[in-house]
Amino acid sequence: MNIRKVTSLTMLISFVLCILTSVVLYIVPYGRVVDWSNWQLWGLSKAQWSELHINLGILLLLAGFLHIYYNWKPITVYLKNKSKQMKVFTVNFNIALILTLIVGLGTYFQIPPMSTIINISESIKDSAGIKHGEPPYGHAELSSLKTFTKKVDLDLAKSIALLRQANIQFENETQTINDIAKENNLTPKQVHEIIKPVTQKNDNGEHAVFPDSQPSGFGRKKLAEVCTDFGLDLADTMDALSKKGIKAEPAQSIKEIAAINNVEPMAIFDIIRDAINGS
Repeated sequence: MNIRKVTSLTMLISFVLCILTSVVLYIVPYGRVVDWSNWQLWGLSKAQWSELHINLGILLLLAGFLHIYYNWKPITVYLKNKSKQMKVFTVNFNIALILTLIVGLGTYFQIPPMSTIINISESIKDSAGIKHGEPPYGHAELSSLKTFTKKVDLDLAKSIALLRQANIQFENETQTINDIAKENNLTPKQVHEIIKPVTQKNDNGEHAVFPDSQPSGFGRKKLAEVCTDFGLDLADTMDALSKKGIKAEPAQSIKEIAAINNVEPMAIFDIIRDAINGS
């Protein structure tokens, strides 16, 4: 066995696999969508892909250290100037350092094309949220049936009746949506779909009541969509935002509005909610 060859081949294989896991994690849906729909790729969950990526990364790191050890002499050649003197900041090293800094700083300050790469990833994740479905609020699957129905404005008794009619096995309303789903080989989303028909409407019977806490996927919705979904007057909503110094357009997403005004999406949600409540 040649340790040097084993080291190089291990580094190569782990590098290729790290690229694979990186691509998967680049396109994997947001955690809330993953948990809500039990998302998997090639039989592996997001958590398993993350764990695989971490351990392969450590293997690559260890192999990389050994590779440097076994190839130290060739590496030192790269760090020598034309006079064969050891010099860390050679032209080649400086170029490599500058390229690395450009990528790092470009990512931090959201400068294209680094920001474009991140935006593409977010766009893919948002599309996955539309395809697989968003939970009504963060970690909804961990709520008990009783809490869940209360938060999403469902009638508990009717929800239980619908679950019984669908032959869904569960003990009582204290079980979490996730536990009920697992017990019946379903996803939390599918459990919600079963009881969804009993959604309680507000007074005009057209739109859901505006929630007390920010719902999942709120940031990617356009301002006009938020108003439509919750029966809000677009002009009044924009006026309420304007009074708080928030510039917004109907076609802009909540996330875009927040970024333009240097605030968090939660702040936009709070302004709209407070305007509705008259505070």
